[in-house]
Amino acid sequence: MPTATLSPTAVPEAVLPASARRLRAEVRAFLDEERARGTVLGRPDSWLAGWDPDFSHRLAERGWVGMALPVEYGGAGRGFLERYVVIEELLAAGAPVSAHWVSDRQAGPSVLQHGTEEQRRFFLPRIAAGECFFSIGMSEKSSGSDLASVRTRAERIDGGWRLTGTKMWTGGAHVNDYAIVLARTDEAEDRHAGLSQFIVDLRAPGVRIEPIHLMSGEHRFNACHLAGVEVPEGMLLGRQGDGWRQVTGELAFERSGPERYLSTFPLLVSLLRELDRRAATAEQAFQVGLLTARLHGIRRLSLGVAGALDAGTSPDTQAALVKDLGTRLEGALVDTVRGILPTPADPEATPGSHAELLAFALLHSPGYTLRGGTNEILRGIITRGLEQNR
Repeated sequence: MPTATLSPTAVPEAVLPASARRLRAEVRAFLDEERARGTVLGRPDSWLAGWDPDFSHRLAERGWVGMALPVEYGGAGRGFLERYVVIEELLAAGAPVSAHWVSDRQAGPSVLQHGTEEQRRFFLPRIAAGECFFSIGMSEKSSGSDLASVRTRAERIDGGWRLTGTKMWTGGAHVNDYAIVLARTDEAEDRHAGLSQFIVDLRAPGVRIEPIHLMSGEHRFNACHLAGVEVPEGMLLGRQGDGWRQVTGELAFERSGPERYLSTFPLLVSLLRELDRRAATAEQAFQVGLLTARLHGIRRLSLGVAGALDAGTSPDTQAALVKDLGTRLEGALVDTVRGILPTPADPEATPGSHAELLAFALLHSPGYTLRGGTNEILRGIITRGLEQNR
């Protein structure tokens, strides 16, 4: 669990453990099996768009969900760097991992760090088994990345709390089991105070899910309306009023992983296959080289953040930097691929073809620099971190 703050000017160096090579080979062999059964299709943005609970369960059977959770709570106890190897391979292959994604990436670590022993015993084994799926209940209309302005309220009642408000962009809320919801429990002059987190059953009375469709027509996001939803006392996550500190720590997990620069990687793989068929020109090879160099640099930073989390430090500024650099690269990759090989994007083309993958990546691209905090907000976080360290 992160306990110390890393200097924002320090770029952590991380060395993958000796087991990484063997683990990577195991994951690749598993992915080959899954391709043969038709579940791994090389899709861009698979951590958002690839909801397949059966696939998540098969990963869990191999100990690849909840890898960094302690063995006593059903996890594999293997640490963030080994987990990094697994998710890097899954994302590069475009595997359908969105069902367990939030549970594995941030809900599990949050419950481990802030939850009661009863919460840990109930939720963590289910997360690690690929049987319990979470959504994020942070953003709201007119709040966006400014989480301190949330209006969802939690009022005390006998035996617990009553939550009222609407959470926006709650990915998977229509199919998941729970959401960790940030709500205001107390009035305070400092708007960062008086916030708390709650574990909300998404099937509880008073929860209404309203679809928000992507440009492609896909239903991935939702408006989650909480109309007097009663939450038991035991589902307060952490301490009352400590929500801001908890949620900002949680964002280090959300912003720093390989998903922040690998969402469009399958499109780059598709481009390389196309160029291999027709002999790339020197200019095309140069442009591919630039993309590869940027990927390599951001990967080193992202891997360093995973190492810092493994060491128990809190690399908040570096996590924001990964997200800012990574999601800008994702959009640039789509534009560069279009320029290198001007194949018309066609959502009706053969699934898995370059034209179809390009269309898929284009339709998802507006979200790259928004989800997890807009780039403008992230640059403010980075600037403040640097100023405080002067």
